[in-house]
Amino acid sequence: MSPTRVRLPFLDRAEAGALLAEALRETNPEDPVVLALPRGGVAVAAPVADLLGAPLDVLVTRKIGFPGQPELGVGAIAEGGEPVFDTRMLGRLHMGPEDLETVVRRERRELARRVRVYRGERPLPDLAGRTVIVVDDGLATGGTARAALRAVRALQGGRGRVTLAVPVAAADTAEDMRDEADEVVVLATPGGFRAVGQWYELFDQLTDADVLALLAAPPPGG
Repeated sequence: MSPTRVRLPFLDRAEAGALLAEALRETNPEDPVVLALPRGGVAVAAPVADLLGAPLDVLVTRKIGFPGQPELGVGAIAEGGEPVFDTRMLGRLHMGPEDLETVVRRERRELARRVRVYRGERPLPDLAGRTVIVVDDGLATGGTARAALRAVRALQGGRGRVTLAVPVAAADTAEDMRDEADEVVVLATPGGFRAVGQWYELFDQLTDADVLALLAAPPPGG
């Protein structure tokens, strides 16, 4: 879906999610399930799930950072999937995936811990044969989204569709994601993209408690 005309910046994630939900409803997804990338993606995904009448859950991801400089992302991993590396970045750093084994093991442990926090012992819903809508609050480099989409593909076992839905994205990243998803729904791809937060008036960091409250909220009329 081509970007639609929206007013930027969005007020907050809830407003962005409501607008995204309207765009997704036009795609008429079949048997949808909404998977949000925590933490910020959950606040966007909640109104999407409400409008579509779809179950909402999280798909936990972790960035794989450069050793000694963890804020520099060189890959990502999502539950149910394998690490996905930025091969161009690794090439510039003269590194290979084997140089990141210690970091990957650490991020796997943290990923498992966060899964327990958000879902306890409850597994992900069965995704086979369903339209899985992966939602985040925006796309900058797309590393975590790519890992999430590949994990969903693996969990589906080749049965079902995958949609990536975000309110705002860097144009090149949104285009790259079309190789990973059956459909990419993005409301805006503005120029001068530096960070997701610049396109929101309110962009507070969510806590685990915020995520759990959104996941526990009953559907409208429920």
